[in-house]
Amino acid sequence: MEEYYWDTKLEYLKRTRDLYYNDDYLEFLVKYVWKLSKPVHIVDFGCGYGYLGLKLLPLLPTGSKYTGIDKGQQLINKGRELFHNLKYETEFFVADTNEIEIERKYDIAICHAFLLHMSEPKRMLQKMVKSVVNEGKIICFEPHWISNMSSYYVSGYEQTQIIKLGILQKLFEEDVKQKGKDGNIGAKIPLYLTELGVENIECRISDKVNFLNPNMNQIDKRKLYNSLKEEGLGEELTNRQVFIEGLKNRGVTLKDAQEQYEAEQLFSQVFSIDSSLAYTPSMKITFGEVKNCT
Repeated sequence: MEEYYWDTKLEYLKRTRDLYYNDDYLEFLVKYVWKLSKPVHIVDFGCGYGYLGLKLLPLLPTGSKYTGIDKGQQLINKGRELFHNLKYETEFFVADTNEIEIERKYDIAICHAFLLHMSEPKRMLQKMVKSVVNEGKIICFEPHWISNMSSYYVSGYEQTQIIKLGILQKLFEEDVKQKGKDGNIGAKIPLYLTELGVENIECRISDKVNFLNPNMNQIDKRKLYNSLKEEGLGEELTNRQVFIEGLKNRGVTLKDAQEQYEAEQLFSQVFSIDSSLAYTPSMKITFGEVKNCT
């Protein structure tokens, strides 16, 4: 049996999640935006190792429950391990969210960086909506890559030297057509939810700005640098010709492909643990209420 891709990416998932949110911001959302004052039962679509459960359960009213669903056996095993000695009521299921039918019994359906991997994200959103009881909530933490890519600053370099937004925007849009993977879906979910009849829709943005600088203590600096590298910042390139041909196969002109190679090559060369760099992931957090469900 072919190994499930995300089962091989556990370390990446563990090292990059803390780049997105400050804990006090999540607490603000729970208490003052979503106003969750009574115990709730959450179902997490594409839960991975239960990251959102680990973050949200300590903030939720006592008695809240968490159900995680993911296709990855190793991810689910890790989730069960992490929650084993905790006080929370949790359950994890290995299942393909595209195929299973989920009972309408949950107070909140959530997902994190999940819908961007779906070839039919609106269909998956509809399944999430159908899992929620009347007056329950749906909450989606999803990326908007083009705003993410505009949020880098490396001291000593103009952004246009290391980030080419025009070609990246074109590539992201082309990937939707060719692969069904939409890295800009975070900006589209409010419209999708409207079309699905969800009410009181709002959208927030993740709050964390990651600042790497030479004056940090060595432990924090090393941790942040490793997380940024896992996220793909300053990723080292391999064969120039292979890189350029790959972009041309995705509809990029030779000139643009060459310029993109030079920009990414420069980023990889100048980005080090001693760099001064600011990075804001800009995850979109969209939520709404499910009403008049049948």
